[in-house]
Amino acid sequence: MLNKPVLVESLIVFAIVLFVHAVVWDRYSWCAVALAVQAFYVQFKWDRLLQLGGAVFQFRTAANSGLLPASMVIPLLGIAMKERCKSAGIVYFERFGIVVASTGMLVALFLSVIAVGITKPVPTNTCILTGVAGSIIIYTMKHSLTVSEVIEVLEVLLIFVYLSMILLYLLPRCFTPGEALLVLGGISFVLNQLIKRSLNVIEGRGDPIDFFLLVAVVGVVLLGLFFTVLFLFMDSGTWISSLFFHMMTAVLGLGVIMPWLYRLIQRNPLFWLLQFLFQTQTRVYLLVYWTFLAASACGVVFYQNAKRSSESKKHQASTITRKYFHFIVVATYVPGLIYDRQLLYVAAVLCLAAFIFLEYIRYFRIKPFGQTLRHLLSLFLDERDSGPLILTHIYLLLGMSLPVWLFPRSCAPKGTLSGAGALVPYAGVLAVGVGDTIASVFGSTMGEIKWPGTKKTVEGTMTAIFAQIIAVALILIFDSNVNLNSSYAWILASVSLVSLLEAYTTQIDNLLLPLYLQIMFMA
Repeated sequence: MLNKPVLVESLIVFAIVLFVHAVVWDRYSWCAVALAVQAFYVQFKWDRLLQLGGAVFQFRTAANSGLLPASMVIPLLGIAMKERCKSAGIVYFERFGIVVASTGMLVALFLSVIAVGITKPVPTNTCILTGVAGSIIIYTMKHSLTVSEVIEVLEVLLIFVYLSMILLYLLPRCFTPGEALLVLGGISFVLNQLIKRSLNVIEGRGDPIDFFLLVAVVGVVLLGLFFTVLFLFMDSGTWISSLFFHMMTAVLGLGVIMPWLYRLIQRNPLFWLLQFLFQTQTRVYLLVYWTFLAASACGVVFYQNAKRSSESKKHQASTITRKYFHFIVVATYVPGLIYDRQLLYVAAVLCLAAFIFLEYIRYFRIKPFGQTLRHLLSLFLDERDSGPLILTHIYLLLGMSLPVWLFPRSCAPKGTLSGAGALVPYAGVLAVGVGDTIASVFGSTMGEIKWPGTKKTVEGTMTAIFAQIIAVALILIFDSNVNLNSSYAWILASVSLVSLLEAYTTQIDNLLLPLYLQIMFMA
């Protein structure tokens, strides 16, 4: 039987699904509700498989499967994007939203079928429910998608299958099934979009910063796969291997990634990037300010490690210490959102590539900095870093950046959406930078009443909601582009539901919460 925290988490997700479809009810709503119901039942099968060790791959053990909350993210994002672009009259991106929703539903359904298939004895009722949900989804796709769109959805599913088999084998205990669905599903979609756009390059069409994101994500993933396979056959910790690592990184970067980006944007990527970064005086000021904040974050890491004495090698950084980085990230993103969102977009892509590259150096013990990074970052590990990779800082960056990257700029001619949609780029700042941080700090220091079955406190959640409402008020004061059009009740409901989800979910909240808040704001 499902335990109470998982049941409450599921009820919150159901509430979000119903809230969204109360606003945008159409034929895809039936698919989303059917997917949510079957994911709820299949989640129980996944949880039992994880407890008994019957899953095919090794997943993160300190959490439940998270199938239901993860299954609904991509479909709801696609549906919300479809509605926004439909109201703006942008047919291309309306169809793109339908493809995103269909892809998310099919990938989530595939993961559910895997769980049902490896469960012994075969759960008859769950099989019937999964079959009914699958029939509704496939029937709707048949009458909604063109042949080319169906092929695109199947391409993403195929990439997801192969990518899952490779990465889940190479990276045991790094993900729950739900986190794997979100991360690998997202990478699969990005890879398919990059291949599609590379084969159909039209000069002058497409924003270079979008191509920059696609190439950067695919490039660092392919780089990691290449070195992971390579270092299966040689010791990565030697100086010869380290030299080879740096040489091959330069070769792949300059010989594959740079020409690929050149083909897409039709200009020299390095010259374009330098011109973009230093185009205005505001950008120069922001870059100097962000450099200072990056140095401050490094200072926190070095200071905390200096405090670690030889007698306390097992000492770990406290929750409040880890939240310093949340405050620094908020101080980084808010000026970028107010003054230059395009610069923030590109800077976040560069930071993501740098974070992943540094994680490769740490993971493979590449000289001269690999062992040093292992020592410095070990202080900040928590129970979510149970696998060979340290991903929490990357998830924090993703949680803050995804609302900026996924903001449908083409469907917002004036640069902003109407109503609560104006807060979409701020979803990461509100959910993770303000809400999660305040909940953790106040909950751990002053919280006394715990939510049933969890370590989170009622005081922390209530304070987080209050803090996010204050943050929205400050955004209204300082960002003249934000006009909420009396959407205050919807914003309060959105913030409250996502804060409750933070209290009960065992998934990576830095990744999950901003996406759900963005969905609510876009609905």
